[in-house]
Amino acid sequence: MSETPDEVRWEKLTAPELRALAGRGALVVLPVAALEQHGPHLPVWTDSMIGHACCVRAAEQARDVPAVVLPPMWMGMSEHHLPFGGTISLDYQTFHGVLRCVCRSLKAQGFGRLLLVNSHGGNIDPLAVAARELCTEFAMPVVATTIFHIDGPGVAAVLETQPGVQHACEAETSFWLALHPEEVRQDKISDALAGPGVSAGAVFQRFWSFEERAPRTGVRGDPRAATAEKGEKLLEVVAAALAAAMREKVLWRAPHAVWEGGKLPQG
Repeated sequence: MSETPDEVRWEKLTAPELRALAGRGALVVLPVAALEQHGPHLPVWTDSMIGHACCVRAAEQARDVPAVVLPPMWMGMSEHHLPFGGTISLDYQTFHGVLRCVCRSLKAQGFGRLLLVNSHGGNIDPLAVAARELCTEFAMPVVATTIFHIDGPGVAAVLETQPGVQHACEAETSFWLALHPEEVRQDKISDALAGPGVSAGAVFQRFWSFEERAPRTGVRGDPRAATAEKGEKLLEVVAAALAAAMREKVLWRAPHAVWEGGKLPQG
């Protein structure tokens, strides 16, 4: 058997196989997700399932890189969903600490590149800060992206009732119908429409509970428009964009050494 098999899922490989991938300069992919409420019709595993599925599909398309996909980081920053139940959340210090431990572990084993693929809205801002800090601390390219933004026009072209991915919506329900339709509580979809919630635009930032943003159901968007066909198209769009990022050489340049011994370099 080859020391570097075709399998792209980290948890299905052996330690010698992973050491061989490190020796080949493999790109490690970490889906960064959440465990949180997704209305009355979708499981709380939604973000973790979608993110992991997109990353695996992308890594299979980019075997020439090569890339290997870790199990999803299933706890994110989800405190805004706590009022609905079913949610486990980290704070920022712990969120950053977990990512730091992943980087430290990878570096110790000879891996030198990490792609953080986010699938939860509440992770976007903290992940951007964490990626920049980890990149300089570990002197390795650490790149973060969000699957629903990596090809926004491509995602929007698949959807009929909304311009992009929202929450437990047409898009996320379509992913489930394409991948695991038996997990969708289809008899509850008609109960998933929320009333109008607060919105202060993008100029002012503060904490909003999802009970305020999506009263009663915790859903934003219309899951009634979801289909398995849309889910498969969304998976294709996101995976293709991720595979292209995995091959994009400029993303994987070594970061500049802006810190030396805790001080800014002279000259």
